[in-house]
Amino acid sequence: MILKDKIAVVTGGGQGIGLAIARKLAAQGADIVIADVNLESAEEGAASVASESGRKTVALKANIASAAEADGMIAAAVERLGAVHILVNNAGITKDALLLRMKEEEWDAVLNVNLKGVFNCTKAAVKYMSKQRFGRIVNISSIVGEIGNAGQANYAASKAGVIGFTKTVARELAKRNVTCNAVAPGFIETAMTRALPEKVREELAGQIPMGELGTPDDVAESVLFLVSDAAKYITGQVLAVNGGMDM
Repeated sequence: MILKDKIAVVTGGGQGIGLAIARKLAAQGADIVIADVNLESAEEGAASVASESGRKTVALKANIASAAEADGMIAAAVERLGAVHILVNNAGITKDALLLRMKEEEWDAVLNVNLKGVFNCTKAAVKYMSKQRFGRIVNISSIVGEIGNAGQANYAASKAGVIGFTKTVARELAKRNVTCNAVAPGFIETAMTRALPEKVREELAGQIPMGELGTPDDVAESVLFLVSDAAKYITGQVLAVNGGMDM
């Protein structure tokens, strides 16, 4: 129970990687706030986490692209559970298209959620973390933010921006005992990748030295490490979870 008495907020926590992170943190003693733009998804995720772990769980609806909703989400977490010690900025979207075909609204939508949303949630949370002189922030970036990917100019730019944001926040808050790190997953087994044709999945696996896609638990374990006391002297870093795809 290495996170006993800690309260963690996980955005985009209703399914996939976010839900795996919420489960992992709860299993180690944290009380959990699952925030998602889809309230039903958040409620289902919170119910499953509570059932499995016995920890307090709260489901909140929030569009993190809105500063007001991000502020309200963090305030509600503090009101319901008493504090915010851990923030995992996991929520993200894709709207893929080649650059010449990408619409302005597709660019704006992805940057608003994936980058501005991280800014909104982090700014809201650090007001509390700074006062309590403790905080652990983990931002979910992507291998695409480090090496790029055709058809994902918006997504790659947003995830690269998350890395720069992470390093700056780490520098600003280190003296307040608030760490800020990023996890950059490679290709992970999710509903999206499972829906790909088998040939495409094989081609993806062929690009990975370890020969297979990662799992949501692989990402969750990395987040658990970064929010634990084992990583108390680590800040401003990007932990790659990609099977060796980018070295």
